[in-house]
Amino acid sequence: MDCWKGAEGHSWICPTLIICANGFFSTMRPSEAFLTPYLTGPDKNLTIEEVTNQIFPVWTYSYLALLFPVFLVTDYVRYKPVLLLQGISFIVTWLLLLFAHGVVAMQLVEFFYGMVTATEVAYYAYIYSVVSTDRYRRVTSYCRSITLAAATAAAVLGQLLVSLADVSYFHLNAITLASVSLAFVCSFFLPMPQKSMFFHRKDISQTPPGADQAAAAPDPPRPSRCQEDKSSAPAARGPAPERQDDTPSPQQHVLRVLVQLSTDLRDCYSSRKLLYWSLWWALATAGFNQVLNYIQVLWDFRAPSHSSAVYNGAVEALATFLSSATSMAVGYVKVNWDLSGELALGIFSAVDAGSLFLMHFTDNIWACYAGYLVFKACYMLLITIATFQIAVTLSMERYALIFGFNNFVALVIQTILTVVVVDSKGLGLSISTQFLIYGSYFTFIAGIFLIRSVYTILSIKCGNTRVAGESVDR
Repeated sequence: MDCWKGAEGHSWICPTLIICANGFFSTMRPSEAFLTPYLTGPDKNLTIEEVTNQIFPVWTYSYLALLFPVFLVTDYVRYKPVLLLQGISFIVTWLLLLFAHGVVAMQLVEFFYGMVTATEVAYYAYIYSVVSTDRYRRVTSYCRSITLAAATAAAVLGQLLVSLADVSYFHLNAITLASVSLAFVCSFFLPMPQKSMFFHRKDISQTPPGADQAAAAPDPPRPSRCQEDKSSAPAARGPAPERQDDTPSPQQHVLRVLVQLSTDLRDCYSSRKLLYWSLWWALATAGFNQVLNYIQVLWDFRAPSHSSAVYNGAVEALATFLSSATSMAVGYVKVNWDLSGELALGIFSAVDAGSLFLMHFTDNIWACYAGYLVFKACYMLLITIATFQIAVTLSMERYALIFGFNNFVALVIQTILTVVVVDSKGLGLSISTQFLIYGSYFTFIAGIFLIRSVYTILSIKCGNTRVAGESVDR
């Protein structure tokens, strides 16, 4: 299959089609919305307490342990081997989920699923290594759209099969196994990239992907101290290529890249604007992932699946649709996020907190569903704004670095929440009480950014008043 070796102008099409097929089948998991009912039902016969306090926390710990080494290895081996590893992890996860029994076996499922999520970084990073920078936005939209479409289709299909065809959760998981196996097959046909962002750089003078985004933005922010200068020395953009007569050893090269990455992190976070947006990203993403990890347990607690109709798939499909709509709306709203961004972070984080409090205090499953829809839509709205605000001033290399580091910090925070609040070796709180904690957590986030936004507004007003006074004196 040599379709990617055709004309240079079309060489990006085949890898894009294959990676999109991989993304579609790996996201097409109709059983995922029904995981908790499956584990607590007759197939696995586990208790809610075992699922909540002993099984689900393993995913968080596994993800944290694997994220940083996988992030580095992904770039070093140039993405494709990691995509293959992800496919194997998917298959092992669902084989165990189908045929293994007991708490320890399900903990092993969570470990391999942690491997799956840790290797997700290779999905987008791969396509950036085989297409030119002027196609970044297009292929990103293709890859993101196909995964959103697959997630929605999977949730709808799962709900229809459960509600109308009376398909068992076991057979839903069998369908998921077939889908992720197809994703694994697709990854075999991907061409091996010749470059990567950090360890195998070929083109030092590429245009930062934020450049075309900034051109489309209504009010692009001024470059931060971390923004790349096209005319700057190559060292400012990453490890410089060595001359043939002075080739470093592999160990020296790896060390040099790690030193450069640490320098880039320090330079980027010296920008106060980027630091604040990254702070929200890490704090909110930790809470968001925690809620997503345990929302099905809350639903099963409010309306036990063995005695009530389960609409998890329909709710997840609607949540994905609303999230996509709010994310797209950001591109059409003409707002100077440099001035209003922190206020938006505070207000919508407060809405998230309110929705979580609603899920804690109500006994009505429909109110829980509604609270989840609002929570997810608000988070996706804000994460889209944060992504743009961070990416617009960075090169692709530094954006990938900041993205990875922010997610790592978020995972550390999420692990702390899991150890203290969820794990049976910690407080081991009931699921309802956990959501009270998560609501309080988002209240804390909202308070930080509301106070910060008020301070910023007052500072601007004081500055304007001072300028006006000086003009009068003159």
